[in-house]
Amino acid sequence: MSGLLIGIGIAVGLVVLIAIASIRIVPEYERGVIFRLGRILGAKGPGLFFIIPVIDRMIRVNLRTVTADIPPQDVITRDNVTVRVNGVCYFNVVDPVKAILTIDDYLFGTRQVAQTTLRNIMGQTHLDELLIERDKINSELQRIIDELTNPWGVKVTLVEVKDVELPEQMRRAMARQAEAERDRRAKVIHATGEWEAAETLGQASEILEQHPAAMQLRVLSTMIEVAAERNSTLIFPLPMEMLKFFETATAAMARGEGRE
Repeated sequence: MSGLLIGIGIAVGLVVLIAIASIRIVPEYERGVIFRLGRILGAKGPGLFFIIPVIDRMIRVNLRTVTADIPPQDVITRDNVTVRVNGVCYFNVVDPVKAILTIDDYLFGTRQVAQTTLRNIMGQTHLDELLIERDKINSELQRIIDELTNPWGVKVTLVEVKDVELPEQMRRAMARQAEAERDRRAKVIHATGEWEAAETLGQASEILEQHPAAMQLRVLSTMIEVAAERNSTLIFPLPMEMLKFFETATAAMARGEGRE
């Protein structure tokens, strides 16, 4: 009787162990890829499901977005400038079965593709484009890497170039170029202001020439402004007509004395 009880206990224990070994719980952000005797059955989850111990094997695949740093690397741009660039790549698995069957390690493979693609794209880009058109380069990187990883069931959502380190000599040259550009703009603005001021003064002189009374008012206004500054010397301008009158009178008096 005791032997029977022991046998029942062993059988129950085995059943419990098999049940525990066959239970799988997969969270929402994972999928379980099931192999039965080496053949693929598909992906299961999320939630609770059962597998056959020893016969079935499950590989968990994370569906969350992975952030992969692209290590710094020296790149020669299209205009023969050596720069050091690094970046970051965001991707996630959209087909767990492909991610397991088509590549040994999709994480490592995606990082390597991102690194080599970054080097190739930078080699085909001018330095000015790299510094100014960063968004365009990021979009091109994302498109190319996504096309390469698509057969693996991996979706690349975003690729960004983070830092671009320039040689010290190139940084000094760019600083001199920026300074020269600022000087050029300042000179252009100054010349434009002088031209506009000269044009305005020319228009004002034409108006004052047509209206002598306005010229006299302007002279009086200037005199008031000078007097308000408490200067010790005042200059009284005389109209040209008055000077011509004195010249004419002096000439007439001289002719009269000559006749006498």
